[in-house]
Parts: sequence; C-alpha cells; structure tokens
Amino acid sequence: MRILVLGGTSFVGRTIVEDALGQGVDVTLFNRGRTGTGLFPDVPRLVGDRQTGDYAALSDGSWDAVVDVSGYVPRHVGQAMEALGERCGRYLFVSSHAVYARTGVGPGSDEDTPRRPPVRDTEELTEATYGPLKVACEDDVLARYGARATIVRPGKVAGPYDTSDTFLYWARRAARGGRVALPGRPEQPSQVVDSRDVARLVVRLLLDDRPGAFHAVGPADPVTLGGLIETCARVAGSEVEIVPVDPASAPPAFPLVRPDWSTQQRSAARARAAGLPATSLPVTVADVLAWDRGRGEPPLRCGLSAADEERLLAGA
Repeated sequence: MRILVLGGTSFVGRTIVEDALGQGVDVTLFNRGRTGTGLFPDVPRLVGDRQTGDYAALSDGSWDAVVDVSGYVPRHVGQAMEALGERCGRYLFVSSHAVYARTGVGPGSDEDTPRRPPVRDTEELTEATYGPLKVACEDDVLARYGARATIVRPGKVAGPYDTSDTFLYWARRAARGGRVALPGRPEQPSQVVDSRDVARLVVRLLLDDRPGAFHAVGPADPVTLGGLIETCARVAGSEVEIVPVDPASAPPAFPLVRPDWSTQQRSAARARAAGLPATSLPVTVADVLAWDRGRGEPPLRCGLSAADEERLLAGA
C-alpha cells in the first residue's frame, strides 16, 4: 500500500508514519520541510505550504490513501483534494471530538452524536471555532469522497513527542509527589488515548479500506482524573495527596479538567471493533516520562508553577 501523509513530523502524524513504516507501508510526506527534518531519512518528502496554498508538489503521483493530519480549516482540505483530484483512493481525515454538540449528550455517546454547525467564514482557530471548522472539513471530505472517506476523531491524545504539555503536566507533577492542587474534582472521568493506539487505528482502517467515523479514545480501563494522577505517581515511584481547589483560582482551560463530564465518557466500541488497541495507562505514563527525561525536561507551557501551587494549597 502507498499512502500520502499531509504533515507527518509532529506528534500524532509522526506516530502514524512510524506505525505505517513498521507495517511495510510505502509512505510519502507532504509538508513545509521545516520541522523534523532529520526524521524518516528514507521516506520521500514533497515540500509545500498549506497556509499559502502551495500544493505544486502534489501535481504528480498517485496513492492508495491520503492521511490528512494537518487540515484545520476548509480551505486546507478543499485545496488538498483539488490538487490530488482522483489520484488517491481513500481520504482519511483526522478530526476532533470538538466537532460534537455541547449539550444533550450523555455518557457512552457514539460517532452518530449530533455535531455543531459548521463554520466557514473564518480561519481563526479559537475554542469557539476549532470544532465547527473541523465539522466543515469533515463535510467537505465526505461530499468529495463519499464511501472513500474515513474520519478519525481522537480524544485527548497522550504519548511521547506531545508538546502541548497537558498530559505531561500531571505526569511531572505527580512524579514530584506531595500535596497536589487539583482545580477540579478528583472523581471527574478522564479519557486519554495513547498516540500509538491512534496511529495503529489509522493504519488499520487504511489497510482494511474501511469507511466511516471512529472515536479514538482510551485508556484501556476507565479512569477518573484523580485516578490518573495517582497512576502517574505510582509509575514514578512517588506518593501524592490530591487537594481539590477552586477552579476559579487557577488558569482557565486547566490541563485535563473538564466541566462537561460527558465529553470524557465517549464510546470506543466502534473503533475497538475496527482495530483500536488499548494501551494501559501506566505504559503511556512511563513512556512519556522517559521521553521527557531524555529531552532534558524543558519548562512546561501550562499548569501551575510551584510557587502558584503553594499559594493555592495554603488557602485550601
């Protein structure tokens, strides 16, 4: 099988390429050539820029499938499809759970849950527009390719090479041990999926030529946010005491804290039946901590500083 990956050098895209190569798939990359330049030296690279609409490098060649892991606005997807024409078999679009309606959704929701209205009049990615822009992208892929379209909607993805720091914040904090400030409730459900599980699902769907939409969620067993923090501590060999604090006293959109718990209780049944693995949370934690140590543990871009956490704990 020959696949074209739009992106492929950052986190989820990188992991998809690694999995595909490990299964003997012939991979070609299309990206700007600015990141991960030392990765995959034997993989052909086509250089272009989706932001400026430069798809000239795709004017020739054909592939059995395309994996679009870097499309965020309808223009990205529309221009890629126009450049490729009919020179690809299946188009797999990596979307997001942000496409779903925010109200009236209960635990165990599946891929047929109502989505938010699409947005096409902006390319500014904000909390309000990200999901609706992805909805528009999904619609365009389905309109163009029909039964040759596949949609993968990951939840919160965790694993090595993740520079968002949202999962890593808790892994690092738990590893330090002691009293841990949680601007939320320990009993909140928490769904994280290992990036390697997402990659295996994507490649499996391509190899099986399977259409449809699929949730990529984990972990292997249901876990609460408090349980996730305690698992991180056990893996690191530390002990923690979780101290709930007022969410209003911490930065907004705090790592893994969610006011709507139903968004952390989505069904993985369809994806599991299609080949989504179930890596255990301790394995993900151990591998993330090892990767972080190997890169020298650079400063995090989210969460609480040690000083800010001490102030919150003092007032708890």
